[in-house]
Amino acid sequence: MRISGVDIPDKKRGEISLTYIYGIGRSSAKKILNEANISVDKKAGEWSDEEANAIRAIISNEFQVEGSLRSEIQLSIKRLMDIGCYRGLRHRKGLPLRGQRTKNNSRTRKGKRKTIANKKKATK
Repeated sequence: MRISGVDIPDKKRGEISLTYIYGIGRSSAKKILNEANISVDKKAGEWSDEEANAIRAIISNEFQVEGSLRSEIQLSIKRLMDIGCYRGLRHRKGLPLRGQRTKNNSRTRKGKRKTIANKKKATK
C-alpha cells in the first residue's frame, strides 16, 4: 500500500506502519487512526479501500509530510545560516547546536576523527 509516496508495510500494525512516512511519528499515527475510526492494532494490510482513503485524506489535509516537510526544514536551516545566528554558525561548522559538549563526544555531527600527529623530538 502506498500513502503519500511511501510504501507502507502490510504485515505491521497500522500505528507502526504509518511511521514509515517522514513527518509522522507514533503519536501522530494514533491521532490519524483515531480520527479515521480504525483500530490501532489492525494491520495495514487489513485496511479496506475506504479506510485507506480516509487515512490518505487526513494526512493530506492536516499534516505536512515527506518532500514538503524536508524542504521546509532545509529552508529553516538555511535561514539560520544566512542571518548568522549562533545556531546557524553551528550548522555551518557542523557542530552540535543544542549545548552538548564537544571535547569528548559529538562524533555524529563532527564526523570521523581527524588524527593530528605529535611534534617529533629534535635529534642531537
